[in-house]
Amino acid sequence: MNAVIETKKLTKTFHMGDVAVHALRGIDLVVEKGEFLAIMGASGSGKSTLMNLLGCLDEPTSGEYYLDGKSVAGMSKNEYADIRNQKIGFVFQGFNLLARTSALENVELPLFYDRTRRIRNPKAAALEALERVGLGTRVKHHPNTLSGGEQQRVAIARALVNQPAIILADEPTGNLDTRTSIDVLSVFQELNDQGITVILVTHERDLAQYAKRIIEMRDGHVLRDARVGNRRIASVDLAEFHDDGAYELE
Repeated sequence: MNAVIETKKLTKTFHMGDVAVHALRGIDLVVEKGEFLAIMGASGSGKSTLMNLLGCLDEPTSGEYYLDGKSVAGMSKNEYADIRNQKIGFVFQGFNLLARTSALENVELPLFYDRTRRIRNPKAAALEALERVGLGTRVKHHPNTLSGGEQQRVAIARALVNQPAIILADEPTGNLDTRTSIDVLSVFQELNDQGITVILVTHERDLAQYAKRIIEMRDGHVLRDARVGNRRIASVDLAEFHDDGAYELE
């Protein structure tokens, strides 16, 4: 087994005054290299809290987390920042693009925070990332001149530019219509086919069917962990849309 992520009895408790909110209650999870995992659950199930811990955006209350076989416990703020910058790419629901900055400059941005300077030519790396998501002809466009789907592709390119092994996507289609959502999922499937591990948080069961494996959460527990049968292929579903955009997921 080649695990890129492993958690053991991971917990997270938030304190609101005298009230303790147990967001995660002992999560055991193994994610192997090259997986496409969807984390599902209703609001309050703990899925976004788990995503934040996996992305080293927060620290667990207890339990163990191993990234590429190395425990992240006790790391310094700089070490956490290096992990977020070099090993993990993030894609969020709100795109989080700089409005007055071109697509190319938005994608270049993470490279300026990489203290290792692994990538010597940021502009070339950003151009390559935009090409990978099909936006090679839109590099000079600002976000307000791009569609929602194009903006999310820019955000995906930004997540790719540091050549991460893992992409964490938290409700990345929440602001998009059905066709555009499937288009974005097609990008994730292509990247996963190229060997990148993808972890998708979603509350939509039909979108989770584009992953290879689904874990379903409820009240801070993993309720179900199963491989996807009859996995949906986004490129096939996109081809079935009519010119008027009519399409219905089964």
